[in-house]
Amino acid sequence: MNVALEARGLRKVYAQGEAAMVALEHVDLDIHRGELTLLMGPSGSGKTTLLSILGGILRPTSGTVAIDGQAIGGLGDRELSQFRLRNIGFVFQGFNLFPTLSAVQNVELALDLRGIRGKTARGQATELLEQVGLGAKLHTHPAELSGGQKQRVAIARALAGHPAMLLADEPTAALDSHSGHSVMQLMQGLAHDRGRAVVIVTHDSRMQSYANRIVRMADGRVTSDERIPHARVEGVSA
Repeated sequence: MNVALEARGLRKVYAQGEAAMVALEHVDLDIHRGELTLLMGPSGSGKTTLLSILGGILRPTSGTVAIDGQAIGGLGDRELSQFRLRNIGFVFQGFNLFPTLSAVQNVELALDLRGIRGKTARGQATELLEQVGLGAKLHTHPAELSGGQKQRVAIARALAGHPAMLLADEPTAALDSHSGHSVMQLMQGLAHDRGRAVVIVTHDSRMQSYANRIVRMADGRVTSDERIPHARVEGVSA
C-alpha cells in the first residue's frame, strides 16, 4: 500500500515530575493513501493528542513522524507551518468559519495563506465548494447555513492547496444524524476517489461503516488495529 505517513515510538508527556501525565506511550502507526482511518476510544485515550502530533500541531516528547518520507521533527516552527500548509488539511468539530465572510470568502482566505489570490483564488474556491456540493451557496454567510453545510465549507477550506492528507477531529459531533452521514460519505469519497489519506477522530460508532480501518486507543496506547476490506456506505461499495 502507498504509505503517506509513518509514526514510530510516539510518546507524549504533559508537565513534569509528580504532575507528569503520559498522554501517548509508544505508538507506531502507518497511514495509507486512499483509505479512511478512524481513531476511536474513550475520552482521555489519546486520540486528539495523536492526531495533533500526526499533523505537526503538537511535537512529541519522543518518537518520529515522517510524511511522504519527510521527517518533520527536525523542522523549525516556520518550516513546519509551511509544511502543514502544503501537505495537510484540518477539519474540526467547531467549523471555525469567519462569520462576516461568505462561504467562498472563507475558502479564499485559506488559499491566501498559500499565496493564491485574486481571480485564481476565486476560481479555486468556487471549484472546491462545488466539489463538496455547495456550488449554490458561494455567497451565503455561515449564519444562513445548516450545520452540515458549515462543515462542508470547512472541508472545502481544508482542501485548499490540494493537500494529500486530511485530518479531522470529531467532524460530525455537532451535526444531526443525516448531516453526519452526509459529511462522512463526502470524506470517504475524498479518500477513495481522490486518493487522499483521511484520518478521523470520532466517538460516534455509527460512522464505523465508512472506514477502511479502525484504530482503537486506550490509556495512550493503540489497543487494536482492524482493517475492514469491504466497507460499504448506503449500498455503495468502497
